Amino acid sequence: MLEKNLEQMNLLKFYGMATAYQSVIQGRQSFTNDELVTLLIQAEWEDRQARKIRRHLKAARFRYHAAVEEISFSPERNLDKNIMTRLTDCSFIKRHENILITGSTGVGKSFIASALGNQACHMGYKVLYFNMQKLFGKLKMSKADGSYIREIDRIEKHDLLILDDFGLQEMDHQNRMAFLEIIEDRFDLKSTIISSQLPVGKWYDVIGESTIADAILDRLVNGAHRIDLKGESLRKKK
Repeated sequence: MLEKNLEQMNLLKFYGMATAYQSVIQGRQSFTNDELVTLLIQAEWEDRQARKIRRHLKAARFRYHAAVEEISFSPERNLDKNIMTRLTDCSFIKRHENILITGSTGVGKSFIASALGNQACHMGYKVLYFNMQKLFGKLKMSKADGSYIREIDRIEKHDLLILDDFGLQEMDHQNRMAFLEIIEDRFDLKSTIISSQLPVGKWYDVIGESTIADAILDRLVNGAHRIDLKGESLRKKK
């Protein structure tokens, strides 16, 4: 009977419950019926949550396996610990707010963005990470093979979108329109984190075409959390 119970739990994909049940049997522990049911349900819930987090982390494809506990708050970085603490509770995602991270190369912009994304995954949010140039390349290919709308819809469904290395080169018309579509779809509905070597004041020139740039920046910048990192390159220090 015990083996049959374990077999049926595994067939139903109750893996957490099966592991806990087997542990109870092997440990010959004594539980009341209520205690045993509570134990099995809790074990199954925790296992499903852990598997969900692993799926989200894998799907996000972060540049760094970063954690918020690893972020350095040394004085020269111009990084306010109180602000970061408020951001790490991920309530900005519930409020559909954006985060803009700027600073020179190597100061840790991508690491902080990835750490916030990692935290969001652990809190149950769906996150997607892209290098901006790779995103535009992917979207151009999707235009050619007819999967563009499906790709845009997939991006829109994620609670948090991280766009890294914004502004390395000026946008052409196709990239500009794709970027506008992404930002428009997410405006006031989802959150976006953008990291860039350029100060926000120079983003207008990178986007180009004043009408489109105004539309994008109006939706992206107003009300966003701003992090302007300073200091020497962390890679150089390392």
